[in-house]
Amino acid sequence: MKADIGLIGLAVMGENLVLNIESRGYTVAVFNRTTEKVTNFVNGRGKGKKIIPAYSLEELISSLSRPRKVMLMIKAGQPVDDFIEMLIPLLDKGDIIIEGGNSHFTDTIRRTKYVESKGLLYIGTGVSGGEEGALLGPSLMPGGSKEAWPYVKDIFFAIAAKTSDGASCCAWIGDNGAGHFVKMAHNGIEYGDIQLICEAYHLLVNAGFSNDEMAAIFDEWNKAELDSYLIQITGEILRYKDTDGEPIVTKILDSAGQKGTGKWTVSSALDLGVPLSLVAESVFARLISSMKEERVKASALFASPVKSVLADKKKFIDDIRMALYASKIVSYAQGFNLLRNAAGEYNWDLKYGEIAMIWRGGCIIRSAFLNKIYEAFTRDPKLPNLIMYSYFSSILGENSDSWRRVIAGAASNGVPVPAMSAALSWFDSYRSAWLPANLLQAQRDYFGAHTYRRIDKPEDEFFHTNWTGRGGDTASSTYNA
Repeated sequence: MKADIGLIGLAVMGENLVLNIESRGYTVAVFNRTTEKVTNFVNGRGKGKKIIPAYSLEELISSLSRPRKVMLMIKAGQPVDDFIEMLIPLLDKGDIIIEGGNSHFTDTIRRTKYVESKGLLYIGTGVSGGEEGALLGPSLMPGGSKEAWPYVKDIFFAIAAKTSDGASCCAWIGDNGAGHFVKMAHNGIEYGDIQLICEAYHLLVNAGFSNDEMAAIFDEWNKAELDSYLIQITGEILRYKDTDGEPIVTKILDSAGQKGTGKWTVSSALDLGVPLSLVAESVFARLISSMKEERVKASALFASPVKSVLADKKKFIDDIRMALYASKIVSYAQGFNLLRNAAGEYNWDLKYGEIAMIWRGGCIIRSAFLNKIYEAFTRDPKLPNLIMYSYFSSILGENSDSWRRVIAGAASNGVPVPAMSAALSWFDSYRSAWLPANLLQAQRDYFGAHTYRRIDKPEDEFFHTNWTGRGGDTASSTYNA
């Protein structure tokens, strides 16, 4: 019996994906460089299932039906390139290599071109949902060689998460690195979602709410417009007790880690000229949290502001809820703006409504909120920005006062809310018909002769002023990096 697909890499995600694929009626061949893992898996979690063990790459390839499909679930970076080089001589024209790790999209662009030059096909797919998602149904974001898609789509649709209305959380994203770019953007938005929730938590802690009270607040929020996986698990985390009966979250060191996808997202935004300020602040918040020793020393040098008296507890909670929701809208508006600019730069035909749809289940940022994004792009596929859609514009208008009260109150009480503040600043900038960039351009022209445009002249004309009388008429070349 031949296997329908082969999988290399039996770490947590790889194992769970194999079990997921097998549970949908497919036969899977498995290989791991440390072959002991193959034996342990087929005699353990994989025992009695349609799983074929392979103890060499040659054995793995010979066990596959044609066109042969090999999925890599290994560490991103050089290991992926190494395995591609080992697989190419063993495969025939039309065979397919699939890579499901968190690879940088530029690597996927390069690998797709290289693998295709060898007569093979390549798919780089985002896989979101963690350990549980891999086992029960992840969100899948495949891109690469489109000719490969008909041969793998049935498997992908079968194993992907399903929404409550039965839709599959999988869609073909686009050419070369499109799938991994969308996964990267997903992770950047995830950074923003997590940071916004942590800021809401910080505000509640500062106001004196107990962990059980906060858990109840997040549970309540999860019943309305903030309904999402991350809000749900926040309530569960706050309620979880250690063996001594104390909340375990209070015993966790306040120093955050990261694996780089947030940084990649911000770097890509800078390359594309997209103001992704909320995600950037979320990355920086993790970085400053890791400076624990310095923060402890600084805390002894500077007194905290005197806390204001909380006069109306219910209003305070409602204000935070509305500020959190408004900031979340901005986060996704920035994220989808990044996708739109990347589509133009890399010639990808991204379907923004479909992307919102496949994020509705399986992945970490799954939420009811994504239905509204799907609705927005279904009604207007060329929508320039999410906040221009009537639902989101009305919410931002309705929540504006609460949003401003929360950020002003946070500043007065010395509570850092960098992501919420960045969201409001972006919103105020985006809705402003005039910004002080005229002065900025004058300064650039004064010290560097960088030129400027005038409001009373055609837009394609540039001017330079001899501000001091000591300069000349020669201007610097005019361009935007």
